[in-house]
Amino acid sequence: MTAITEPGRHRPGFLHVLRHWLGPRPTAQFALLFAAIGLFWWFGANTLETMARAGINPGFDFLNRSANFEIGETMIPYSSADPYSRAILVGLLNTIKVAILGCVLATVLGVSLGVARLSGNLLLSGLVRWYIEIIRNTPLLLQLFFWSALTKALPAPRQAISVGDNAFLSNRGIFVPGIIVDNASTAGWIALLVLTILAIATFVGLTRTANLTFWRGTGVIAALVIATALAFALTGATARFEIPALGGFNIRGGYNLSPEFAALLIGLTVKFSAAIAEIVRAGIQSVDRGQWEAARALGLHNGQIMRLIVLPQALRVITPLITTSYLDLTKDSSLAVAIGYPDLVNVINTTANTTGQALEALAILIGVYLALNLSVSAMMNQYNRRVALRGTVQR
Repeated sequence: MTAITEPGRHRPGFLHVLRHWLGPRPTAQFALLFAAIGLFWWFGANTLETMARAGINPGFDFLNRSANFEIGETMIPYSSADPYSRAILVGLLNTIKVAILGCVLATVLGVSLGVARLSGNLLLSGLVRWYIEIIRNTPLLLQLFFWSALTKALPAPRQAISVGDNAFLSNRGIFVPGIIVDNASTAGWIALLVLTILAIATFVGLTRTANLTFWRGTGVIAALVIATALAFALTGATARFEIPALGGFNIRGGYNLSPEFAALLIGLTVKFSAAIAEIVRAGIQSVDRGQWEAARALGLHNGQIMRLIVLPQALRVITPLITTSYLDLTKDSSLAVAIGYPDLVNVINTTANTTGQALEALAILIGVYLALNLSVSAMMNQYNRRVALRGTVQR
């Protein structure tokens, strides 16, 4: 809820807030609280007793034991001899990868569809409308099964579908041109992430004035370049640009999107782009039509009106709703286990089955997803405060 701040208004004290929470019957509230604590204690004691009878020692010591299972797709070096903790890290990185790419692609496609939905071209507007209705009213799991079956039905590498001789579609994955990083370690990726965040924060902080908007954008780009160069220099990693090409019975070079990853990414992008399109449409329509007429009177064309006047105002309506879509996309990426993509849920399930530490594994899963969603929410709330009307606070 948005409220105008009032000068001299004091926040209520702790006791006032506590009385407000407890309501008119504090005794009943305390009784309910103690009952919940007692029930939780009983479940915990019962679980520990069951684990003791099964010969399972509670705790997280199993994270240091050898995992003894392979993971088909990794962002960092991994082998079956590595501990469970590294296997979980591999699954976490796979989840983060698909969540970030899914949010970016769904936003780009969703904004485009939302603008097209309001187009004066009846054919385009109608097609987008039917696309949105069909996608939004179809279960995501069913869509993932469809895209998974489609990627597996693609031809073999020797008969792969070529896209401009630079990309190939086959049943072994989608091969696209990409930058291949060699000799990269976990420390290298962490260094790149930390240096990028510090560099961007520095440039944004130094240029945080209305007259330096252009230099702020240029500084962010420069920060990315400098941080990447420093990370490569500190870790000794190398990079090269490759274009995929047919070689023997397979496709070599470039970046390979596995069939499972491609199906998951396409499914999440398509599903949530439809939701974002409706959010963008509603946000644009929330801007008064007088803004359009005033802008046209100044000689601006529709593209300038949308970019300079309408969308900046619509962001105040769009941002909170898009935050919800980002959170849903991050959580729904857990459906990857249904199509065989080795995400965090997949790795946690394997860990729980091989160690018997199901309770601890699920606790890790809950904690990680909670941390991911709180991080996404915090970043989007920070952005929402930047685009909110001045003189308002978010409660």
